[in-house]
Order: sequence, then structure tokens, then C-alpha cells
Amino acid sequence: MSSEPWTIERIRDALGNPTLAQRFLSEINRAPAHQLLVVFAKWERIAKDTVAAADRGREIAAAEARGEEPAGEWIDATDRVLADAARIRSRGAA
Repeated sequence: MSSEPWTIERIRDALGNPTLAQRFLSEINRAPAHQLLVVFAKWERIAKDTVAAADRGREIAAAEARGEEPAGEWIDATDRVLADAARIRSRGAA
């Protein structure tokens, strides 16, 4: 991750999604002066989390491309997801 300071422009760019970036800009532009730091801190955290998730995704993709198992602990939730789907379908959901 870059050591550059977080700015409005950097947060906007880090969010990646144009809709999310627009929501950030709207919130930061409408925030009263006494709330600017709170709004900025909220979106800085979201941007940092987004960048970290994207980095992690690239690491996982690179490991899989090399034929390796991705690092870390992975919980297989397949059975739970399938059971939930079956339960939902039994209630008539599509």
C-alpha cells in the first residue's frame, strides 16, 4: 500500500466504483464543517478496506495461477450455503 497521505481525490480513486465514488463526493461536499473529519475518516476507512480487499484478491488470483493454495485459513461454507438455498427454495422462493 502506498504511503501517500489520503486525500479526497485518493479516496475517490481507491473506491473504484463510480457510483460509490459519487456517493463519497456527495457526502463530503454536503457535510457541515464540524462533520468533515468524521465523514472523511469514514470514507478513508472504506477506501483502505477496498484497497486491502483488492490486493488480497490479486494475491489469491496469483497463487491460483501458480497452482498454489491461497495463503490463510479458509472455511468451506458450501454445505451451509446449499442447506440455506434448499431451505429458501422449500418456502417457494425462486
